[in-house]
Order: sequence, then C-alpha cells, then structure tokens
Amino acid sequence: MPGPTVEMEAVEPQSLKKLSFKSLKRALDLFSPLHSHLAPPDPESKRIRISHKVNIEYRGINAAANQPPRQANAVAQTPVASNALALPGLEDSSDRQKGGAQNALVVGPSIQSKAPNDGGLPSKSITAFSASGSSERNLSTAAIMERIPSKWPRPLWHAPWKTYRVISGHLGWVRSIAFDPSNTWFCTGSADRTIKIWDVASGRLKLTLTGHIEQIRGLAVSSKHTYMFSAGDDKQVKCWDLEQNKVIRSYHGHLSGVYCLALHPTIDVLLTGGRDSVCRVWDIRSKQQIHALSGHDNTVCSVFTRPTDPQVVTGSHDTTIKFWDLRFGKTMSTLTHHKKSVRAMAQHPTENCFASASADNIKKFNLPRGEFLHNMLSQQKTIINAMAVNEEGVMATGGDNGSMWFWDWKSGHNFQQSQTIVQPGSLDSEAGIYALSYDLTGSRLVTCEADKTIKMWKQDETATPETHPLNFKPPKDIRRF
Repeated sequence: MPGPTVEMEAVEPQSLKKLSFKSLKRALDLFSPLHSHLAPPDPESKRIRISHKVNIEYRGINAAANQPPRQANAVAQTPVASNALALPGLEDSSDRQKGGAQNALVVGPSIQSKAPNDGGLPSKSITAFSASGSSERNLSTAAIMERIPSKWPRPLWHAPWKTYRVISGHLGWVRSIAFDPSNTWFCTGSADRTIKIWDVASGRLKLTLTGHIEQIRGLAVSSKHTYMFSAGDDKQVKCWDLEQNKVIRSYHGHLSGVYCLALHPTIDVLLTGGRDSVCRVWDIRSKQQIHALSGHDNTVCSVFTRPTDPQVVTGSHDTTIKFWDLRFGKTMSTLTHHKKSVRAMAQHPTENCFASASADNIKKFNLPRGEFLHNMLSQQKTIINAMAVNEEGVMATGGDNGSMWFWDWKSGHNFQQSQTIVQPGSLDSEAGIYALSYDLTGSRLVTCEADKTIKMWKQDETATPETHPLNFKPPKDIRRF
C-alpha cells in the first residue's frame, strides 16, 4: 500500500546573475558595516603589500649592488664567446643545498659581442644572469634572454648631390668608365666602339681610341703600369699602352661578349667575365689564361677583386654571388640571397664589406665570410646597372629608368632620389644610367648614360642640415635575409 505523498515546495528558478548579486550582498553585509563604503585602510597590510612589490621588482638589482667588487670584476673579466650565455654554474647548487633563503635572479653585466662588425649595425648583446636559490620556474630556460637590438643606426647627414657638368661627344650609349690613378683624367667606353679620354677638371676631350668592333662594356686603368684594359661585346679583351696610344696585347678565349673587367690590386692579373658564364683570369704579361672560373649558370656581369681571400667576387644573371679561391680556381662559397640578376656590386673602400644590387633589393654583405648584414631600407624598383661608394659612406646607384639614388652606407637610408634629364633630341626612354664611378677623392661622381652623355655630379656646398633635414624613420620589421 503506497505511503502518503509529501508535496515539495516549488523552488523559484534563479539566474546566475541573481545568485551572484545575492552572494555579493551577503559578503557586504558580513564585512562592510555600511553599504557602498569600503572598509577603512589598514596601514600594516598596505606596508606589507608595497614591500612585497618592491622586493619582487628590484631584488635582482639590490643583490647585484651588494656583491663584493672583487667578484664583479672577476665576472667582467671572464672571457665569454660572443654567442655564449652565462648560466648559473654548479657551485650555486651547493649553496642552495646549504639552505640559502634567497631566490633572487641576479642580473649580471651585459656581455657585448666582440666580433668585428664592419657593417655599421649594432651587434646583438647578450644579458648574463646568475641565479641563486631555487624557483618555481625552470631557471635553465628562464635565465636565457637575448636582447635584440632595437635601435637601428641613425644615418649620417650628407649634402645632396647635383649635376654640374654634362659632357657630350660619344655617338652611342656610354657603357663603361674608369678613372686614372693620378685623378687627372678618366676614360669612357661606348656603343660607338670608341674609348674617349676626358680631362677631369675641365671636361674636355683629350684622346679618342678606336680598335673594338662592338660596344665596349668594361674598362680598367692600371696603377702600376701605363696600361689601360678594355673589354667588349666583340669577345675581345685588349691592353692599351698609353705612352704609344695603341693596343699592345689581346687576350683571346671568351666565347661570347665580355661584360665586366677588373684588375687585381697587388698582382699582375686581369679578370674578365662575360656571356659565356665564365670569369677568366689572365696573366697580363704573357697573355696566358691562368684559370677559367666556371660555376655560374648565366652571364657573369659584375666582378671585383681584393688583395686577400676571397680575392675574386663575381655576380651573375643567375642571381648568385660567388667567392673564388684564386690559387686553386675553385668556388669558396655562393650567396643566394638575391632573386634577380646581380648586375652591380660595390666594395667599400675602407671597410670589409660590399653591397650588391639587383632589381629586387640592394643588399650588404660582410667580408671575408659573406655574412648577410641587411637590406637597404628602400627599393629603387628598377634594374640597377651600376653602383659605387666613397669613403664618406655615400653610395650611389643608377637605374635603367634614369633614376639616381643616393644612400647612407651605414644605415641603408636613402637620403636623395634624383632623375636624370635626357638631352635635347633624345627620347624619354633613353634616360638610363649604365655606369658610374667616383673619382679618387670621392668628391666627384661621373655617370655614363643612354642619351650618349656623361654627367658629372658634386655635393651641394650651400646645403645644411637645416635646409635639407634628414627624414629618417627606423624600420619596424627587419628582414633577416
């Protein structure tokens, strides 16, 4: 027989919000005598709270300041590799086991990287930590902290450059230029198959040399002999004696046009690169080919030489830059940073680094290892045919569209953008710069252009940092490749 049924009281449905308010009201009733008034401040609890915060924030600095000076000097004088981190040693663990009560993570002196950095960028600094006591965190990883340099080097102020002389005389595109070691004259090679020698001071024509049957793409003047070397699309490399003004040697071996030419600074060796994808090394006196530096997959269009290894550096249309061992004729290393043809390279006259120009970017590399330093901070967005840098750190680049950009070498900041003006009678499409070079002082710049003229540039002497302020914004994201 079923028992009597007991009727349960209906429970009022309550929302979470209502329950929260009820709980809050109960807490206020318990702990606060007056509603909407906080409890009176307790000075002792405030003192403990502030003391705890100060201890958490500054105990590492206090511990470092209280260290005896002898220990600090010993830490500072300890030789540490530039890429190493100072981590707590084993001796700290024994102190820990003895019951040391301090759990402070002590910030030691920052160890600056001592590797030579000629690129002008701030080297990464590593902060060294020494930890005493145990902590809830894993100290082996918490102590490793690398400081990324946040400050990009500020560019030096350079006066803007301006054209002060236009020289005409060639009947074709002016493709190459070289300065005399005495800085009194310079020579230019052209698509009209002639080499012309001009006076630097007055800009007057001194001499015209004929002998090539195609345009002349490379020129170099020897600093040890009275020789000038020329190379052209006719596969010929010629040695001119400037006392007799005639060809005294020819170097035969290229299978196609020769696009670039360089003289070794210390030994009597000539280097030529061309469309046959080979950089050839010639003995100047005997006309013998010493090496054929083969390895590029496309035209070798830029080359420069150094007294020490790598003695030969070549850039190619296959987008690579190769370092060569001149003794064995082998590749030392290959740089594959560019995405387009490397048509121009410039070695800094005093620092151990060089820049290479491509249609995608202008990049700076360290020597002798070829570490990538950084990109220039702007993109010229054209094919760059020529570039040069002087001792003051002004780099000039000339583009296929006639754009002439000037850069601060140290920071990569583009401080001036100029556009060449074609001469009357020329088409606007003939605004193109094919070659450029500084004179030996670095105060004059000469450009060779597609409108058959040669333009000479100098710095504006009336410009000041007030009239031409430096408009520089450090880059937010730095590309590491």
